[in-house]
Amino acid sequence: MQSSKWIDPPHIQAGYRFGGVPPIISTMGRKKKELPLFEGVEVTAVAAEGNAIARVDDLVVFVPYGAPGDIADIKIDRKKRNYAEGHIERMIEPSPLRCVPKCVHFGTCGGCRWQHLPYSFQLESKQRQVTDALERIAKVELPEVSPIIGSVNTWEYRNKMEYTFSNKRWISWEQLRSGEVVNDRDGAGFHIPGAFDKVLDIERCHLQNHIGDRIRLFIKNYGLEHGLKFYDLRNQKGFLRTLMIRILQTGEIMVVLSVGENNSEALTSLLAAIHAEFPEITSLMYVVNTKANDTIGDLDIQLYSGREYVEEEMEGLRFRIGPKSFYQTNSLQAYELYKVARRFAGLKGNELVYDLYTGTGTIANFVARDARKVIGIEYVEDAIRDARINSEVNGISNTEFFAGDMKDVLTDDFIEEHGRPDVMIVDPPRAGMHEDVVNVILNAAPGRIVYVSCNPATQARDLALLDVKYRVCAVQPVDMFPHTHHVENVVLLEIRDTVAEKGEN
Repeated sequence: MQSSKWIDPPHIQAGYRFGGVPPIISTMGRKKKELPLFEGVEVTAVAAEGNAIARVDDLVVFVPYGAPGDIADIKIDRKKRNYAEGHIERMIEPSPLRCVPKCVHFGTCGGCRWQHLPYSFQLESKQRQVTDALERIAKVELPEVSPIIGSVNTWEYRNKMEYTFSNKRWISWEQLRSGEVVNDRDGAGFHIPGAFDKVLDIERCHLQNHIGDRIRLFIKNYGLEHGLKFYDLRNQKGFLRTLMIRILQTGEIMVVLSVGENNSEALTSLLAAIHAEFPEITSLMYVVNTKANDTIGDLDIQLYSGREYVEEEMEGLRFRIGPKSFYQTNSLQAYELYKVARRFAGLKGNELVYDLYTGTGTIANFVARDARKVIGIEYVEDAIRDARINSEVNGISNTEFFAGDMKDVLTDDFIEEHGRPDVMIVDPPRAGMHEDVVNVILNAAPGRIVYVSCNPATQARDLALLDVKYRVCAVQPVDMFPHTHHVENVVLLEIRDTVAEKGEN
């Protein structure tokens, strides 16, 4: 039987992982065509999804964990008509840009794919990503893009992490090649990219305060010591299933444990142990999930101890966050993002503001003190309930929130009933705005639109649609997720007549 060949890059001992998971060449069934190995190729740039780019003649090759300036032998894993995907088989000369990754799981976990690159270079790349998307996709007149706002913290910046328990933790290629017999397959961590039923057992995740690791490892070790079954993701059986941990700037901590079996004795004992070990947890909750998927949004989450929510603080405002609530995962940087949105809105105190995709009303409540009234619209009813509570606990009386699908709620009749907005703030999901929503916005014709986006590509597509009435007047990228390729971007649009009048004055 033919085995796949994998050559360890010489710099792995220095903490580098160049190729991620090597391909396995199957010998069962029809023999697959051997794909080429290109020798001495230079990696020239970073690209989408955190990959790097190399070029071989006219072929563009996407390479994970590469750095511009690397000289390497690249093995092709998949070949398409216009591009290929490959991995670094042998590093000849590492890029001078490279730095030693902080995380021992780098290259296997699949997250933080840019941590081998200096943060200053990451910011430059994200700035280019925003500019390229707006120029290439939107094709509208643009002002100069403002310098990106870097994250206050580049590590331990996430207030929310989610982990999976599995009875089939990932076994490294080094362990497989060595012939080591691995009897203990239980683990708690992150899904391996491309292997839904395998979980990488995490020792330390640097994205959240270290107490998150302590909580996860305590539950994992408790499960091992007490014979609790870790979840079988393929056969959908087992007790320990998923874990969500929120750690906020206020010091409050929420833990939501999801179990796959309704075993009240085991659950009560485990929760009591967690409560005794971590008295600092302010909201300890659980949910029994026997469904085929891990989502808990449609399930009843039960409180074991503490409150049913945690609170984050921003400019004296308190925001309640429940187990199902959406809240920006980088609290400190969310404040920077919202300050940009408020500045772009240019509120004087007498404006009617529509906040579309309002979530738990964070932006709506954040800007309400500067507006006459703010109307928030959101698809998730639980989020709208939280938005109303956030207004109430902060003594904000000039907000009103509506739940429903955006294209169904935000209609011409809705605007006729509630008033034509002076300013619209939109913060849609990665897919951007539905074309029907764009058309209603165009009909409503607010003087200013503040478009907050986590996907510059779909934002650029929507800007092209809005270009018939609006001009882009300001662009401000904000980095919310260091060591990843993700970037937020805020765009100010003004209705063309308004812009023309300002020019005349």
